Amino acid sequence: MQPDLAVFPVPMLTFLLSAVAAGLVLRADLGRVAATRFFAAFFLVLALGSFMVGLRFGYGVDRLVPVQRALPLFAGPLLWLGFASVTRDSIAGLALWHLGTAVALLAVAPWVFADLLDLDLIVGVSYVVYAGGLLWMWSRGVNHLSHARIENAVVLRRWMLAGAGLLVIFALADTVIALSFAAQRSRDAMAVISAGAVVMALGLIAVIVAVSKGGGRMTSQVTVVKTSPDGDGAALEARARQVLLESKLYLDTELTVDRLAKRLTVPSRALSLAINQTRGMNVSQYVNDFRLDHAAALLAEGDGSVAEVLDQSGFLTRSNFYREFQRRFGMTPAAYRDASKAGQSGI
Repeated sequence: MQPDLAVFPVPMLTFLLSAVAAGLVLRADLGRVAATRFFAAFFLVLALGSFMVGLRFGYGVDRLVPVQRALPLFAGPLLWLGFASVTRDSIAGLALWHLGTAVALLAVAPWVFADLLDLDLIVGVSYVVYAGGLLWMWSRGVNHLSHARIENAVVLRRWMLAGAGLLVIFALADTVIALSFAAQRSRDAMAVISAGAVVMALGLIAVIVAVSKGGGRMTSQVTVVKTSPDGDGAALEARARQVLLESKLYLDTELTVDRLAKRLTVPSRALSLAINQTRGMNVSQYVNDFRLDHAAALLAEGDGSVAEVLDQSGFLTRSNFYREFQRRFGMTPAAYRDASKAGQSGI
């Protein structure tokens, strides 16, 4: 059978883009190796699924249809486990349970789900359930990502919300495709597949660009709930400030909420609450303020370039440094240096 060139190239493009995204994510440093592995596996599932779609509609290879339809059962668990990895000490038990369930369903799919519409329904439910899990995790705030690098925590939370939206889109698209095939409207189904592949390709390109640049542009401010400080919270915040200043731990680019909490011998949640209550900000913003004070001193007193100051202040990306500096001081690093030098010379 000759390939349908109107359908085949785009799924194969998403296959290649997904493979590239998997490789880039695997090389990223998110604070936990498990997180990068789960995210890379998620993109590999997308790659394999796209490849099978290309074979099916491009060359009429339909032997793998049950596997192709069941493979998305891994997408939700892998994406959820990736984010869950930076919220807890151990993920092994959850991974065994969630992925084991997907493996069992995949193994019995060719025999149990003779009607593929039943399998599509289960896949759709899986997408929705894990999207809900991501939204619940997102609602707990940036401090819940206690094992993520502080520099990356806000970025990961934004990606979490995007991941939930992606799973919902997958659920809607798969439902429309399944119903179209059930109604013997294959042309409509193929049109949705083509459109979905184009949208996925664009999304994957955005992911590749963001990961290549360190994801800095994805960072956003996080709303925190201010409450009245209590004595214990103020004392814990004072201890955290003392440790950070004396050890200059804030200059460590691999610093996480969990590491700082262990240094203080308190639970990470207690530290997060103390800083939230006393300072009205999350731990990421709190640590960044120490980094910014350090950077400001280097700019005012030294002659190193802004890039050198960035590297010496604990920031990983230029975009995040500039954004946070503007937030704190209301001007760019270069403008701050000029203003400081002018003040020192009495101009």
